[in-house]
Amino acid sequence: MNSDENEDCECAPPQAETTPAGGYDRAQDESDIENPEASRMKRAAAKHLIERYYHQLTEGCGNDSCSNAWCASSLGFHRMDNNAAAVKALELYKINAKLCDPHPSKKGTTSAYRESSNHSNSACSNRKMNHKDMHFVREDFKDVSYLTEEKVYEILDICGEKEDFSPLIRVIGRVFSSAEGLVQSFRRSKPHTKEELKSLQGKDEDKDEDEKEEAACSATAMEEDSPASSSSSRLGEGASQGDSDVHKLGPDEVSVDIDAIRRVYCRLLSNEKIEAAFLNALVYLSPNVECDLTYHNVYSRDPNYLNLFVIVMENSNLHSPEYLEIALPQFCKAMSKLPLPALAKLARLWSCYSAEQIRRMMETFQQLITYKVISNEFSNRNLVNDDDAVVAATKCLKIVYYANVLGGDLDMEHNEEEDDEPIPESSELTLQELLGEERRNKKGPRVDPLETELGIRTNDCRRPLIPFEEFVNEPLNEVLEMDKDYTFFKVETENKFSFMTCPFILNAVTKNLGLYYDNRIRMYSERRITVLYSLVQGQQLNPYLRLKVRRDHIIDDALVRLEMIAMENPADLKKQLYVEFEGEQGVDEGGVSKEFFQLVVEEIFNPDIGMFTYDERTKLFWFNPSSFENEGQFTLIGIVLGLAIYNNCILDVHFPMVVYRKLMGKKGTFRDLADSNPVLFQSLNELLDYEGNVEDDMMITFQITQSDLFGNPLMHDLRENGDKIPVTNDNRKDFVAQYAEHMLNKSVEKQFKAFRRGFHMVTNESPLKYLFRPEEIELLICGSRNLDFQALEETTEYDGGYNRDSRIIKEFWETLHLFGEEQKRLFLQFTTGTDRAPVGGLGKLKMIIAKNGPDTDRLPTSHTCFNVLLLPEYSTREKLKERLLKAITYAKGFGML
Repeated sequence: MNSDENEDCECAPPQAETTPAGGYDRAQDESDIENPEASRMKRAAAKHLIERYYHQLTEGCGNDSCSNAWCASSLGFHRMDNNAAAVKALELYKINAKLCDPHPSKKGTTSAYRESSNHSNSACSNRKMNHKDMHFVREDFKDVSYLTEEKVYEILDICGEKEDFSPLIRVIGRVFSSAEGLVQSFRRSKPHTKEELKSLQGKDEDKDEDEKEEAACSATAMEEDSPASSSSSRLGEGASQGDSDVHKLGPDEVSVDIDAIRRVYCRLLSNEKIEAAFLNALVYLSPNVECDLTYHNVYSRDPNYLNLFVIVMENSNLHSPEYLEIALPQFCKAMSKLPLPALAKLARLWSCYSAEQIRRMMETFQQLITYKVISNEFSNRNLVNDDDAVVAATKCLKIVYYANVLGGDLDMEHNEEEDDEPIPESSELTLQELLGEERRNKKGPRVDPLETELGIRTNDCRRPLIPFEEFVNEPLNEVLEMDKDYTFFKVETENKFSFMTCPFILNAVTKNLGLYYDNRIRMYSERRITVLYSLVQGQQLNPYLRLKVRRDHIIDDALVRLEMIAMENPADLKKQLYVEFEGEQGVDEGGVSKEFFQLVVEEIFNPDIGMFTYDERTKLFWFNPSSFENEGQFTLIGIVLGLAIYNNCILDVHFPMVVYRKLMGKKGTFRDLADSNPVLFQSLNELLDYEGNVEDDMMITFQITQSDLFGNPLMHDLRENGDKIPVTNDNRKDFVAQYAEHMLNKSVEKQFKAFRRGFHMVTNESPLKYLFRPEEIELLICGSRNLDFQALEETTEYDGGYNRDSRIIKEFWETLHLFGEEQKRLFLQFTTGTDRAPVGGLGKLKMIIAKNGPDTDRLPTSHTCFNVLLLPEYSTREKLKERLLKAITYAKGFGML
C-alpha cells in the first residue's frame, strides 16, 4: 500500500465523524448514543490517529526526503515542544491532514507507527480480516506496543520455527526503546488457565482473541482529554492489563511482574543478537527518560513509570563492557533524575531482593565508576566530581546501599534519648551574628534526605545483606581531591556534587581527611572570631585552647581547666588545642598534645581511680555503675575523647563496640553483650536454647546480682518484686532482654549521659555522625591495631644525606623488624607521640629519618610533632641497636635541641 492509499484508508473514520467545517455531526452523535459499542470504537480510532499525528510532529516518519509539511522528517519543518505538538496533532486530525507511513529505515519505531489496518477498519465497519492478512500481521508484529511473558514466548516460538529472530529483535527494539511501551510491559495479572495459554501460543486466533488484541491496542493509545498534555503524561493511564491490580497496590509495591521479567531475560540474553537489541534500545531510551523526569514531572502523574527502571535493572548483563561506554552511563543519568519518593520506593522494593541480587546491582554501578575512573585522568583541574557518569552511578549506588540497609537485620526501636539539656551556645554568638558569621549547622548535623524519606539510619542496621565494605570504591578514593570535595559539601550547590554526601563509597582514610578539613576550618573560624572579639571588646587575645599542666598532677590540672572552659564558654573547646608541660621547653605543634592525651588516658582508665572497670578476659573497659566520681568527671572524659578526634590525635582507649553505638544514638541490646561481656552472653544464650523446664531446673528469678567497687553483692530487680517472679520457658526472652538493658543502659545511665554530653560539646557541629559508622568511630579514636612496619618502611622519607640505600638505613630497618611487639610500640611512641597506627595503617604515616651528624655516643632524638627521627650515623649495627633501645625505653619529656 502506498502512502496516498494508506491516507485514504486511515483517515476514513474522521471523514465519517466530522463535518466539512471540522465540527461534529449532531445526527452522528445521536446514533453513537444509541450504539455505545460503535461510539467506543470510534473514539479509540480517533485517539489512535491523534497519537500518530503527534509522533509524526515530534519524531517524524524516518524518511529523509519526506515532503509532508507536517512531518518532523521533512526538510523545512520547524521543531516544536511537546505541548505545541499535542495541540497541533488535534488540529491536523480535525482537518484530515496527510499522515505518513513510517519509513523502513526508521529504527526503534514507536507504538504510534504500528500497523493498525485491522484496528481502523474495525472502527469503520465490523468486518473481519481474512486469515491470510491476520497471519501477515502476526508475523510482522507491528501491532505489539508492549510485551508480556506469553507474548515474548509466542514470538520466540514463531521466530524459532523460521530460524529468523529479526522480528523479535525489532519488537524488543521498539518496546524497550519506548518509555510508554516499557512501562506497560510485564504487568502483573491473574494467571491464565491452561486452555488460555494454549490459545495464546497458537498461530490462528478466533474472534474472541481478536477482540482482546483490539482492546489491548486501543488501551495503549493516548488517554489524555487535554490537548496540551505531553506524551509522557499518558503513561500508565488506562493500562492495558492488570488495571484492577494496580489500584490495589500498596505505596511501596510496583505493578510489574518481576519474576516474569527474570524468566524472559534468562531465555533471551543467551542470544547475542537479541542482547544487542537490548543494548541499542537502552541507548535510545535513556535520554528520553531523562528528559521526561527532568522537565515533565512524569513520575508524579504516573507512579507506574518506575516499572521502566525495575525492568531495565533486571538485565543481568548491564555490567558487561558493551554497556559501560554509553548505555549504562546514560541510564544512570536518567535514574538519578528520579524524585525522592521514587528513589525511596525503589530502595524498599530492592530491599526484598536476595543478597546475590543486591550484590549484582551494586557491582554493576561499581564497575561503571571504576571504569570511568581508570579510563580518565582526573586531577586538580579535571575533577572526578565533574564526571556526569561517575556522579550519576554514585547516586544510583546510594539506592542500592539503602536497599541493602533496609533488607538487613534492623534495630529500629532501641534508640538513646536525647540530652535533657541542650548544649550551651557560645557567648560569642551575638558577635558572630553581628559580623555575619552565623554558626554552621545550627539545627544539628546533616541528615541524608533519602534516610529521612525511608525513616531509617545506617546505624539502625546491625547486619546488612552484603557487607558495607563492598560499597567502598578504592580507585575513586585515590583520585578524589578531598579539599575540593569538602568545599562542595559545605557549599551545597546543585551544580557541584560532593562524594561526602555518599559516605558509603569512601574509605575511612578519605572520610578522616574530610573530617580533618572540617575541624581545621572550624578552628580557624574560632581563631578569627576571637581576634575580632578582642578588637571590639578590648579583651586579651586568646586564639587557642591553652592547657598548662604538670606531669605529676595532669588529671587535676587538665580536668579543672576544661571544666572551667565548659562552664564559661563551650565554644573555646573548638579552638585548636595547645598544651604546655610546666618546666619543659617543648613547643606544641601536635606532638606535645599527643603525649598529653596519652598520659591523661593512662590516668583516667587506671582501675585504682574507679571510674571504669576492667575485664581481664576481654581487655576492655566499661563504666563503673557504682563509681564515687560525680557526673561532671564523666563529662570531662567525654570532652577529652571529643578533643582527641577534633585535634586528630589517637588514643589508647579500649571500649567495647557498644560504647560507640551508644555515642551514635543506639542503645545496647543483648547482641552487644557478645563483645562487652562474652561470658554473660554465652550464659544467657544457653538459657534461651535450653530445651528442659527452665523454672524447675534453673530456679532463676527476675532479680540479679552485681558487685560494687569493693566486691560487695548488690541486688537489683528487673521487674517489680523480681525476686518472687520465676524465669520460665515463656518469659525467658523478656528476662534476657531486660538483663541486657540493665547491664548496658540503665545501670550506667547517669555516667554515660554525662560522658556523651561532654563528647557532643566538641563534636556537635561536626559531620562525624553523618560520615562514620560506629566501627569507624572506634578506628578514628583508637587508630589501627595492625602495626605493619613493612608498609611504614615503604613510605618513609629521608633527609640530611640519608637515602634508602644508605648503610645505616638498611641496618636500621633490619634491626627494627627484629624488635618484639612491645619494642615496636615504644619506637612508635618515641617517634610519633603515640603507639597506635593512624587510620589506614602505618602506610599512611609520613615518617622522616634525618641524619644527625657522624658517629657519636649521643642517643637518637625525635620531633614527634612532625614524625621526624634524628639518627646519628653510628659505626656498627650493635651500637645502633643499643642506642636506639635506650632512647625508646627511657624517653620522657620534651626539650629544645
